[in-house]
Amino acid sequence: MNSPHEIIQTALALGAYELKGQFMLGSNYTFLVDVKYEGETHQAVYKPSKGEQPLWDFPENTLAQREVAAYLLSEQLGFGFVPVTALREDGHFGRGSLQQFIHYDVQYHYFNFTPEERELLKPVVLFDLLANNADRKGSHVFFEDGTHKLYAIDHGLCFHADDKLRTVIWDFAGQSIPDDLLAPLSAAESWSATLEPYLSPEEITALQRRAKRLLAKKVFPRPPQDRRAFPYPPI
Repeated sequence: MNSPHEIIQTALALGAYELKGQFMLGSNYTFLVDVKYEGETHQAVYKPSKGEQPLWDFPENTLAQREVAAYLLSEQLGFGFVPVTALREDGHFGRGSLQQFIHYDVQYHYFNFTPEERELLKPVVLFDLLANNADRKGSHVFFEDGTHKLYAIDHGLCFHADDKLRTVIWDFAGQSIPDDLLAPLSAAESWSATLEPYLSPEEITALQRRAKRLLAKKVFPRPPQDRRAFPYPPI
């Protein structure tokens, strides 16, 4: 019998989906959809490439691919906090990412987490360092209703080959990175085959370089002083 994780993976990859509504906040088109597969309905977030606002520093029509790459990296690391995400070529607005929709309190995010909840964010910080996340806002980390499982979303601005890290989570700057979090980074050379459909060779090489650097230093870095280290807006 397939696990719930495998069921949603298959549904997002193969199921038919229909638009149910549009998320109005944000600069890119984002839709709530119902995905129907084998008699079950799963809610998901659809981000079509055609709805992306062009950016000067990221290649056009690549944000959906980066969302999928972020999910795959989270799985490679064993973190499991990026909701299941698939790349689809069909749909109302064509090619785009489909991501499992997670129910949570939108008013409860990083900026009002308890100290104990913030301590759970070390894997997210390490992930952002690897993925070179240029937009880790406070609202992009939250806990699922009911389960209180930690999730992280909105990874369209990740994996640039140049240093772009911008995040609100600098809680652990200067601290040692736990060995159990670092251990999966030793397999970075094997990530290429998984990520090649979604990232450029230069971006994959830069990711692997960041993994090697973190393995060598074993410390969460401090905010850079020569450029902006925080996203805007922060939430």
